[in-house]
Amino acid sequence: MGMGIDSGDGTLKNKVWALIGLCAVALSIWLLAKELRGTSLDEFWDSFVAIGARDWCLAVIATLGAYAALAGYDHLALMHLKRKVGWLFISLCSFTTYALAHNIGASVFSGALVRYRAYSSKGLTASEVGVLVAFCSFTFALGTLLLTGLVLLIKPDITERFVDVLPVEASTTTGLFILALIAIYVLGSWLKLRPLKIGSFELTYPRLPIVSRQLVIAPLELACAAAIVYFVLPEAGNPGYFIVLGIFLVSFSVALLSHAPGGIGVLELVFITGLPEMDPVDVLAALFVFRLLYLIIPLVLSLFVVLGFERAQLSGKATAKPETP
Repeated sequence: MGMGIDSGDGTLKNKVWALIGLCAVALSIWLLAKELRGTSLDEFWDSFVAIGARDWCLAVIATLGAYAALAGYDHLALMHLKRKVGWLFISLCSFTTYALAHNIGASVFSGALVRYRAYSSKGLTASEVGVLVAFCSFTFALGTLLLTGLVLLIKPDITERFVDVLPVEASTTTGLFILALIAIYVLGSWLKLRPLKIGSFELTYPRLPIVSRQLVIAPLELACAAAIVYFVLPEAGNPGYFIVLGIFLVSFSVALLSHAPGGIGVLELVFITGLPEMDPVDVLAALFVFRLLYLIIPLVLSLFVVLGFERAQLSGKATAKPETP
């Protein structure tokens, strides 16, 4: 895949999407307040402290699994570009990129600038970083589609949970259609078809070994992220992992499309709507743990990574001596 890092009107687009994101946050919080009318902070605290140590441990393990898989996105993109970069550097760059992007909002801060700043120090060009960003985004979309197709096959009635909120209607047939599209993508890679050009955009089929890893790593990241919520939800009324996974896919996708920073309000609203059999306070407590482990703590840690990287870059420039004639 090929694309540029930014366009001339990127600043204007970012401002527009930032405004849309703020509107989405305001609307979601208003709707969420209606859903939670009569709920007290004491009830929320009781639900939060009721989460056991075992569940916290499982949620932490799931978080580590999710971020390890996210590092795999960058690793596969570099394999596609036939570029070699150390695993530690890739992991830190990926961790920082996603920690910032998840909290600030994908449209406002896509991670392209962070990746360019990091990978350009390893010799990658701007166009190569653009391909890397596009590849990672496509891998995420591929994982979302694959898991959505599987969930619709296993739990085809899951969309009925959102009939009053979201304009979604799907079935087993939809799931099969999605999986068929993914099969066509795999077939294109296997047959080594020519790149598909749409204007300035070019889709180059990755090599089959890379595609096969995409189909493992991307679903693994999303499955681990959903598991964070599942592990800290109480057993009472819990509809099971596949339902939670399906709701997570819908809520996370809607949060990304809304361009709301951190999906605040959007994630909570969709989750509470999708889990009518559970106490909304228990769902909120579980989502708070998700935000803490998947968003807030990684954001704080990523700031130290950025500071460390910039300090190392400045130290390197300071110690570099000019050549004498």
